[in-house]
Amino acid sequence: MRAAAITWHPNARRPLALVLGTNEIASTTAAKLTAARFAVVMSNDAFPPVIRRGMAFHDTLFGEFREVAGVVGTRADAIADVIRIHREPDQVAVTEMHLTDIIAFRYPAVIVDARMQKHRMTPDLRGVAGIAVGIGPRFEVGLNCDVAIETHPCETGTIVSRGTTKLADGQARDLGGAGRERFVYADRESIWHTPVDIGTRVYKGLQLGSLGGTPVFAPMDGTLRGIVRDGLRVPADVKLLEIDPRGRHACWTGMDERGRAIGSSVVAAVQHIMETGRKAGRVFANV
Repeated sequence: MRAAAITWHPNARRPLALVLGTNEIASTTAAKLTAARFAVVMSNDAFPPVIRRGMAFHDTLFGEFREVAGVVGTRADAIADVIRIHREPDQVAVTEMHLTDIIAFRYPAVIVDARMQKHRMTPDLRGVAGIAVGIGPRFEVGLNCDVAIETHPCETGTIVSRGTTKLADGQARDLGGAGRERFVYADRESIWHTPVDIGTRVYKGLQLGSLGGTPVFAPMDGTLRGIVRDGLRVPADVKLLEIDPRGRHACWTGMDERGRAIGSSVVAAVQHIMETGRKAGRVFANV
């Protein structure tokens, strides 16, 4: 089921959408919501570390320019910055401000939990905003969200308006014939260092960084699609880096197909609820 686009009056104040997370899924969602005429604030969360930073607004927090699908991320350190950023139609505010500071400024029409914290308890964000959207595992409609979006490889982008999303099963989606083996995971909590930039062509066995002084090597040939930012303390068992083995078809910037499907579904689900006023019902098809 595809929700029809909502028509906003050109002079109307744009509804506020608060996106939790600054990873590539959160960023694509923010870009899609901005295109749908929401004023978007992205709230950073340190867990898990962002690796696909070329597809995300995350590095805006470190003074770097980031654009996704024509939308520009701009760092906001105070509410005055958010107000200034939202005067521009194609900018999102990216912040490390506490959630309560943002909500005190203005009640969000929408909150989207796009942190992808697959194995952590998921808080109930209903009541924090008009509509609470959960992306990925551990969401149950009516318990901790009003609507959820599947990220499981077999149902990516499906809008769930009744029941629960699928739990993480440890199986990575296929990319150029590679699954979990294209990632390197942290084997301990420690400080990560790397001199290598995303988009670099790498070869199996090439040292890409060090975790707590222990060298970390590329698991295969390919292009560096994602890597944790240099100098961060990372917890154990999180992804440190990802290799794209697809040669000249490798992608490490912009929106990929998965992110586009998820972001589009968030917008469709929100618009459907805003038009109908219904927060529960059946599971309806991908958009």
